[in-house]
Amino acid sequence: MADNIMEMESSDISSILKSNLFSNLLPNEKKFITDRTELLQLRKSGVLFQPGKKAEKLYLLVKGLIRVYRRLENGEEEEIALFAPGDNIGDYDFARGNEYNAYAEALEDSTLAMFPSVGFTLESYILEAPHIISKIFLNSTIMITTRIKDTRKLLIESMSWVQELHRKLHEDPGTGLWKQSFLTDEKNQLLEDPTALIMLKPDRFKILVDALGHDMGDRAMVKIASILRNIVRKHGNGWALRFRSNETGILINKCDAILAEALAFSLADAIADIPPIPLGDSGEVFTFSGSVAWGIWPTDDRIWDSFYEGIYKLLMDTWKNGGMRVSHYRKEWSS
Repeated sequence: MADNIMEMESSDISSILKSNLFSNLLPNEKKFITDRTELLQLRKSGVLFQPGKKAEKLYLLVKGLIRVYRRLENGEEEEIALFAPGDNIGDYDFARGNEYNAYAEALEDSTLAMFPSVGFTLESYILEAPHIISKIFLNSTIMITTRIKDTRKLLIESMSWVQELHRKLHEDPGTGLWKQSFLTDEKNQLLEDPTALIMLKPDRFKILVDALGHDMGDRAMVKIASILRNIVRKHGNGWALRFRSNETGILINKCDAILAEALAFSLADAIADIPPIPLGDSGEVFTFSGSVAWGIWPTDDRIWDSFYEGIYKLLMDTWKNGGMRVSHYRKEWSS
């Protein structure tokens, strides 16, 4: 035992029974444990255990504060956990019979219940009380299994949290559509042969914004986003996207040319069905229409970046030439 640990006269050491290792023991079996548990005092800055030492003791902190940390290669310390009274320390390592991979240090004078007592290990009691030790070993297996399940659950929950963070990073705040950055970053995971990319640019949109302001333009973009999401939802496999300015679109996996063309015309029709908006007191109204360009990767262009830019260029050309048209991109048609 290290010099900074001082043995204390045994008193109330029943707190050690809070460990899950002893959860199903009978009263006489619990007495066996408490009879072989002792209280220890760890002075401030004292080290309870360190890397490389086998975990042969189970500790429960009765009083004080214990921190567990690792020393990094650059000499800095990485804090892993901070233990307060009532906490088990090293129970998982003890259950597995592992070597410690971290340091445990007292931040203040601390009192701990320790099992087994000084000079003994769990194996020391096998011949003395095999049925009790068998129960403890069984509980250790259950505890390890539970810890693994809890860790898996935490990982799954963390994955969900990371996915939500990932979504927020790539989500267009105005429409809720995926940003172009999402497609750029994730295209290797998203693309499946064949994949349809359908781009839309609303026609004469500047007229609406100039007459009624950007708020009205934003509301119109929300309506367009809803149409895109509905198409993706009905198809059951794809992503609704916002590209550069008011250019939006959909990416659909496992989509052939016949279906992609039908979706492109459906999108154009749905935009045209948005109710007209009066432009002030002049009596004029803004009617919606859209320029649409689409293509199939890799059929129409096997290089994704060339395919994407080709559709975008075709979209802008269609829009500049009056819009209200659906155009199919093929590499050999591009200038």
